[in-house]
Formats: sequence, C-alpha cells, structure tokens
Amino acid sequence: MTVFHLDDFLAGWIGGASSVVVGHPLDTVKTRLQAGKGYKSTLHCVVTIYKKETVTGFFKGLSFPLASITLYNSMVFGFFSNTQRLISRYRYGDGRHPSSMLDLTVASMLTGLVSVVLGAPVDLVKIRLQMQTQPVLTENLNLAGNGNVPLRSMGIQTQSMYRGPLHCINTILQNEGIQGLYRGAGAMILRDVPGYALYFIPYSLFCDWLNPNSNGSPHPCSICLAGGLAGSISWVTATPSDVVKSRLQADSMQERKYKGILHCIMQSYKTEGIHVFFRGATVNAIRGFPMSATMFLCYELSLQFFRSF
Repeated sequence: MTVFHLDDFLAGWIGGASSVVVGHPLDTVKTRLQAGKGYKSTLHCVVTIYKKETVTGFFKGLSFPLASITLYNSMVFGFFSNTQRLISRYRYGDGRHPSSMLDLTVASMLTGLVSVVLGAPVDLVKIRLQMQTQPVLTENLNLAGNGNVPLRSMGIQTQSMYRGPLHCINTILQNEGIQGLYRGAGAMILRDVPGYALYFIPYSLFCDWLNPNSNGSPHPCSICLAGGLAGSISWVTATPSDVVKSRLQADSMQERKYKGILHCIMQSYKTEGIHVFFRGATVNAIRGFPMSATMFLCYELSLQFFRSF
C-alpha cells in the first residue's frame, strides 16, 4: 500500500470549493465585525451591509477565495490524510492502522503549521478585498473631525481601493514587499495549529460515536453532523486569535496602528475591553457549521467516488 494518495488532494479541492460558496457571506460579516468599526451587533452588521452594498456586498472578494481557498483546502486535507497514513506506517507498520489520539493531534497540528505558507497570503487578500469599503469611511470620519461637518460635504465617496485580487496582490508587493503578504502570519499560526487539532479530532470522534458498529464509510447525515459540530468548535475556540489576525491583516489599509501581535492584543484590550477578542464568535459558530458540514461531506463523497474505480 502506498502512503501518498493524490485523491485526498482532489477531494479536498472539491470540498473546499463547495464550502467557500456556502460560507463566504458570513465570512464577510465576521471580518467586518472583527476588523471594522461602527457595528453594534451581528444583525446590525448584516443589515448595514445589505442596505449600503445590497446582496453583492456579502460576496465581496469571493472570486479570489473560490480560486485560492479551494487550493488551500486541497493542500490541508491532502496533507493531513497523507501525514496520518505516514505516521501509522512508521508507528504500526501499516498505513491503514487506526490513528490514536496522539497520531491525530500530531497530524492536525503539523497541518495547521504548514497551511500558513499558503493560507496567510490567501487570507490577507481576502480580508483586504472584504474590507476595502471601510478605510474611506474612516477617513471621512477623521476629516469631519468632531462630527459637526456632514460627511457628504467632504465630497469623498465610498470607493474600492483594489480593482481585484491580482491588483490587490500587486499593490501589497509594491507597497509592503513580500513580507506584506505574510502580515498576520504569526497570529494565523496561533490560530491554526491548535485550531486544526480542534477540527479534525472532534470530527473523527463524532464520526466514531455516530457510527459505533460501522466498519464502512459513515452515513452522509453523520458526516454532516460531525463535520458541522467540528467546524463550530474549531472556529469558536479560534476566535480570539482570529480577531488579532484579522486586525493585523486589515491594518495597513489605513495608517498602521499595530506594531505586532502583542501590541495588537494590548491596544485592542485597552480600547475595547476583553469582549473584543470574542467579536464574531457567534458568526463563527453559525458559519462554521454549514461550511464544515459541506466541506467534509463533499470530501468524503468525492473520496468514495474516486476509490470506487
């Protein structure tokens, strides 16, 4: 039996594409809540986006995630599954041997670490595209001073900073260099290394609990439930580090406010209190369920299809 399986990457690509479409609207809301200002609650954020930008506002920046996050998920699921088999091969002499909790933990945490290489630039561009209507509004408020001058009198309209993903990447490289694409990567490591452990391990446990006597593939309903719960758990627990990551990545769109991870944490806490680190947690919980349920379902069904030949 070969340890390396290409079909894991292909199935991850299919699952990633489907999950992006399902989860992007709420991902936009989450990003605006975490990195933007002026939103009183999740509902207020949703209503504001709809009123100012219509339905298309929720899908701002979708083309880039659809092209890139599918590749990212392909790498994540392919790397995790192949690493899992590799660990089983060296520990038990058989890549098909069931993985222990330690095996799952090592494989998932390594996946989280490796994923940042591709995930950091992808996330950065996605957030810049999602947030690009925000800086001009902030600039208007600053120009208006104490608020006595109506914003309309300033003659500045809400406009896009980037024409698209490629223009965004080119602008970042010109203004910030290659390191600019990895702004927030440290916070992303803090999010994804434990985050993927709390993603793959609960999924595996829930599948086992929902199919205690099954030796075959889990039932699709079990996959959806296990994947959805795993996604909600992973995203909720990752929210504090996700807030820091989002703020660091959105920061350079305006005048730079944060010098690094610790400075971002301290400044956010001083100005907005401890609750700021859980901003978007509700959206993460809600968004994480359908996204991950779709991701795992399409991944498992694709694997079954590829391996049926």
